[in-house]
Amino acid sequence: MAAGPGRRRERPVEAAQPALSGRAVPPAPLAHVYWIGGGSGAGKSTVARRLADEHGLRLYVTDDVMAEHARRSPAAGSPALADFLSMDMDERWVRRSPETMLATFHWFRGEGFDLIIDDLMRMPPGPGVLVEGFRLLPELVRPWAAPGQAVWLLPTPGFRRAAFDSRGSTWQIADRTSDPPRALRNLMERDRMFTDRLRADTRRLHLPVIEVDTASTERDLADRVSRALALRPPPGT
Repeated sequence: MAAGPGRRRERPVEAAQPALSGRAVPPAPLAHVYWIGGGSGAGKSTVARRLADEHGLRLYVTDDVMAEHARRSPAAGSPALADFLSMDMDERWVRRSPETMLATFHWFRGEGFDLIIDDLMRMPPGPGVLVEGFRLLPELVRPWAAPGQAVWLLPTPGFRRAAFDSRGSTWQIADRTSDPPRALRNLMERDRMFTDRLRADTRRLHLPVIEVDTASTERDLADRVSRALALRPPPGT
């Protein structure tokens, strides 16, 4: 069906394949790095801040550098990002299906992951680094993380919705469209499918996960992540 006036013609949806940096660098330079990935609304940021404080780790939040990484990403090497930036809010969140949103979202495809590695490589020697964010796709982190250095948090739909309701960021995105209820439904469904994809990928790669439900307290979740990463308090504490 032809696209109507003002309507973007959707590109054919291909299977989402994370963009690999092509590096041949062994993971040894990042042996001091711990990784917490997972679905949106899983409590990654809260747990990471708590563990960084408790264990004397430097915290690197991938959400905080998204705008900078978008500026540093050449259009030729990040086609999905370039396409996303060319859309208005309705094109991004209202007019496309959640399936298309999942398959074409640049961070879900791994674009810019090489910039995360670059940032970590440039950090001065010192305490360990705790990295967190949904951009930590299992197949991209695995070459850089030794066993016991990475874990993925997978939220149930109820936990994810409660998290979004409390922080409001997803509502703010939806409210900037012409149809906030539809945009919100699309975002929630896209993120549900992303969590399902993470579950399948971690299972396929035999990587550790923690299921996060509404019975999980912040302390309980922090303890489970700490055990998964074998974190130890710094000397003298």
